[in-house]
Amino acid sequence: MPRINAERLLNDLKTLRSIGAVETGVVRPALSEKDMEARRWLKKRFEDAGLDTTLDGVANVLGRSRKNGPALIVGSHSDTQPRGGWLDGALGVIYGLEVARALAEDPETSDLAVDVISWQDEESRFYGCIGSRSWIGTLDPEVEANATDRDGVKLTDALKDAGLTDVPRLRMEQGRYVGYLEAHIEQGAWLEDAGEQIGVVTGIVGIRGMTLKFVGEQNHAGTTTMARRKDAATALFRVASRIHEEFPKHAKPTTVWTLGRVEIEPGAASIVPGYAELTLQFRDSEEALLDKFEEIVAELIAEVNAEGRIKASAERSRTPVPPCDMDESFQDHLAAAAEKTSPGKWRRMPSAAGHDPMVLSEALPCAMLFIPSIGGISHDFAEDSHEEDIVAGCQVLADAAASILKTSQKETS
Repeated sequence: MPRINAERLLNDLKTLRSIGAVETGVVRPALSEKDMEARRWLKKRFEDAGLDTTLDGVANVLGRSRKNGPALIVGSHSDTQPRGGWLDGALGVIYGLEVARALAEDPETSDLAVDVISWQDEESRFYGCIGSRSWIGTLDPEVEANATDRDGVKLTDALKDAGLTDVPRLRMEQGRYVGYLEAHIEQGAWLEDAGEQIGVVTGIVGIRGMTLKFVGEQNHAGTTTMARRKDAATALFRVASRIHEEFPKHAKPTTVWTLGRVEIEPGAASIVPGYAELTLQFRDSEEALLDKFEEIVAELIAEVNAEGRIKASAERSRTPVPPCDMDESFQDHLAAAAEKTSPGKWRRMPSAAGHDPMVLSEALPCAMLFIPSIGGISHDFAEDSHEEDIVAGCQVLADAAASILKTSQKETS
């Protein structure tokens, strides 16, 4: 079976890290100057590996194997958070490149087709997973036309500035692919805490977001008695506290929820707040539990309204992302490869973060592999992983890719 070149793998990762490097992290938001520089560098590296490479109209970079299918497509994204880590996304892209090279260099696997991809805007500068949505044909033209970043920059203008307005967009080549593989840092601490090296992802959690609004009556903080107050902030704090009381009664160890932003108006020490707003996000692998959390929020809002002092409401703040399962057969190939490289030091686990496979699974069988994140840290300059884990994860992915493709060859011969 193929053997990856650890030195080549690490050198490519470190070179990609240098494009947009800031302190110990990377600043390479989608369609920024540094993002496009990185994608042009990736295009050259893919070509050096013997892949026919295209940078398309949304800045996906696809390296296509010259070998006939069945093919695997392997990769991730190379854009980053505004203050991102050096491995989030980049790890999976360079893994894909190294898997393609390693399989091509081994006589036993040199006939296997591996295409490599760097998707655009997985990190949602404009709209999450633009690249993968475009590739499978589910990117809504209206959404694209209206998409803007947090600074008001329009996606259409960013594409124009990058010189991509009239560049053709790639679409999935029907009949070519067995499926899609992606490797990623865990972005959590389950593997590290257990002393394990590989996570075989069983599925990606669903995500729901809600905005809770409270309308009361603004008034003087000194002259308004407690009995007469219609304090919107107090209602918000009470509901927030109740969420933390009620959600744990139904949650699993992997269920998470976040009260990420609070707005209180007018926000002055001597004024009873007349308006308050809270954002709530929750994630789990079971749709029924996500529904239950929405029911709990509705009940808490109803309790506030029943008191008759504050007008409260709750509405979805984002399109729900449904949970998705990873392909069971692919999981088994990854598990066998993990046991070979890291015997007894791997587990099956869900992904608590969203990734491109949640989009791609609509069109292709998908699977994911995790390696540990030091301290469970990600989306921060401090994000890092041990080199031995980086190397081990790539070897597991290469072995699994070869096994999947050889099995597919046998089934179609």
